[in-house]
Amino acid sequence: MFQFVIQWVFSAIALMIVSRIVPDFNVDGMAPALIAAAVIGFLNSTLGMLLKVITFPLVAFTFGLFIFVINGALILLASRLVEGFNVSGMQPAVIGSIVLTILTFLFRVAFRKD
Repeated sequence: MFQFVIQWVFSAIALMIVSRIVPDFNVDGMAPALIAAAVIGFLNSTLGMLLKVITFPLVAFTFGLFIFVINGALILLASRLVEGFNVSGMQPAVIGSIVLTILTFLFRVAFRKD
C-alpha cells in the first residue's frame, strides 16, 4: 500500500514537472496533480488497455510510437475531467506523454529497490 502511495505522489510530481516543460500543459497545483495522476492511472488501466489491444497492428507498424498517441489522448481526456489540469490540444498531450514517460522511467531508476 505504501509503495502505491509513493508511486502516486511521484506521478503527480512528474505531472508538475511536465507542466513546467511543455507549453500549453498546465497543472494549477499539487492537489489537481494528485487527482490528475489518479485519473490518468485509472484511464490507462481501463480504457488505455482496451485501446492498446484494439490498435495493436498500428502500434506494431509504428514500432510502438503510437502508444504515445494513445497516452496523449488519455491525458487529454483526463484534462477534460479534472479541474485545474488543462491541456490545450493533442500536440501538447502527446509531447507531455513522451516527457511523462521519460520522467517516470528516471524516477523508477533513481528510486528502485535492489
